[in-house]
Amino acid sequence: MVDYAIEIGNLVKRFGSLTAVNGVGLKIKKGEIFGLLGPNGAGKSTTINIILGLLAPTSGKIYVNGIDMLKEPEKAKGQIGIVTQETVVEPELTAEDNLRIFGRLYQIPNNELQKDIDFALRLADLEGFRKAYAGTFSGGMKRRLETAKALMHTPQIILLDEPTTGLDVQNRTKIWELLRRINKEQGVTILMTTQYLEEADQLCDRIAIIDHGKLIALGTPTELRQKIGMSTIVEVTADRDLLAKISQIFKKVGLEPKVLSNSVVAPAGTKSVEKVERILKLLSASRINAHNVSMHEPTIDDVFLKLTGSSARDDTGQYKDSRSMMFGRGR
Repeated sequence: MVDYAIEIGNLVKRFGSLTAVNGVGLKIKKGEIFGLLGPNGAGKSTTINIILGLLAPTSGKIYVNGIDMLKEPEKAKGQIGIVTQETVVEPELTAEDNLRIFGRLYQIPNNELQKDIDFALRLADLEGFRKAYAGTFSGGMKRRLETAKALMHTPQIILLDEPTTGLDVQNRTKIWELLRRINKEQGVTILMTTQYLEEADQLCDRIAIIDHGKLIALGTPTELRQKIGMSTIVEVTADRDLLAKISQIFKKVGLEPKVLSNSVVAPAGTKSVEKVERILKLLSASRINAHNVSMHEPTIDDVFLKLTGSSARDDTGQYKDSRSMMFGRGR
């Protein structure tokens, strides 16, 4: 019996002189929700595209439910459903007809197709909208319909590339609920990339962090926090033009700050309360009007920052990720 839904071994992908994926190895267990995280340009989507068989690796192995993707690509691809970052539904067709077209593309027999459509609509909580045109749907509803399409051929694995990007909090929460149902009720293994680190913290059983094409951390959210031994985090949010001055204040109280897009953060170490009090006094003395000063326990966001030196939302990548290739842009 195959224990792993996806196995990749010493995966390498080069584009000319650029190494986008550099020796990544992962074993994703059957039935888990697995998060693949990294800064923009880290190699996440290149890795996803190789697993999907859309890109050939320069070297390495890829197995999907024990099937060698390089030797039996069509058989391996049949195990996978894909939800791309960009939602693609036919606006002039009803939700039911969107699924019907996809079911026919998957060559689902006519005597089974309606049953599969009904099941997918129920799972995505769209049964009451089966006759509504997809063009009238909200962004969250379209996203759920896109996910339902990926389930039409009853795949064992679903890959999602940033499934909730651009959605508001309410719709993000609904997508989270849908993914949990797919995972728990149907036993589907989920591999997802995400920009939202709280999303990975909420959903994922395990997380892999890659940077510059290399795997730099792997474990449960709790294990990753423990691995880097971070203390309480101090964070000051303010206007961008004040961040450099705030960073200098952190250094004056003995902290090692990281400057993000709208805040400065640092592990507090010992005597954290005293350090925050000193920061507040120095901010006041310098007449710096900060929006917020806070302390909190380490989150996955803090782990990510510590390991990669950047925020997931900061566009610090040195090359374009292969998502542009998937949708016909870039290289």
